[in-house]
Amino acid sequence: MKHLLFAFVLFAMPAHAQEIRFENRIVQGALVVGSTAPGSRVALDGQPVRVAADGKFVVGFAREAKAARLDVTAPDGRTKTLDLKVEPRRFDIQRIDGLPEAQVTPDPAALARIEAENVKIVAARHRDTALPLFESGFRWPVTGPISGVYGSQRILNGKPRAPHLGVDVARPTGTPVAAAADGIVSLAEKDLFFTGGTLMIDHGHGVTSVYAHLSRLDVAVGTRVNAGEIVGAIGATGRVTGPHLHWGLTWFDVRLDPQLLVPAMPVE
Repeated sequence: MKHLLFAFVLFAMPAHAQEIRFENRIVQGALVVGSTAPGSRVALDGQPVRVAADGKFVVGFAREAKAARLDVTAPDGRTKTLDLKVEPRRFDIQRIDGLPEAQVTPDPAALARIEAENVKIVAARHRDTALPLFESGFRWPVTGPISGVYGSQRILNGKPRAPHLGVDVARPTGTPVAAAADGIVSLAEKDLFFTGGTLMIDHGHGVTSVYAHLSRLDVAVGTRVNAGEIVGAIGATGRVTGPHLHWGLTWFDVRLDPQLLVPAMPVE
């Protein structure tokens, strides 16, 4: 992946076994690309991981992750276990005031709507497409001032809430939004409770990106898109205080930091 910024990490194994390589650092919130001998089987903390024909695989580490176990079984049946230490990070506190109270503390009808919407979101996150479309590399879907970062503890209208699990870029309504990497559109919804106009793009192997608060959706479910292709436009839909793009990234249910995959935001 051409935009990964971190040092190459190599775990050398005995001559009778395969090597396991990681292309970027294992830190909280990271999507990590690894490779091993073609035909191997890989599991992270007991969860089977898809391995491409060339031996490449991806795994993700949550905001709170501290350690993990990677089991790699070679084609000859020999297994190597790696105890991985996940590097910790420090996260900010972000205070957001002025939100409608109904969006901070939804009523029963809104909660029912949110639950129904979450079923669609979870289904999109659980796709395990064999195509390694993430290999196109990731790029900023839009450039501009960063107004929110991954991992920050959010205080909404003075009340502590779940951390922010994505990166926000503030630009005017109508600013075009591009696909961050090659993929297949797995969800396209114009009006979700929290995220408003929302697109999700499947990049293969359980990797999915999300683009939220859009004013316009230019693609439909099933559309194959290329990195840099316009897929929608920034808006102020859903739970927001102003127009911006929320860009998120997941590996199945693990929420990741997309900012770890791209260069520093260009200065305009």
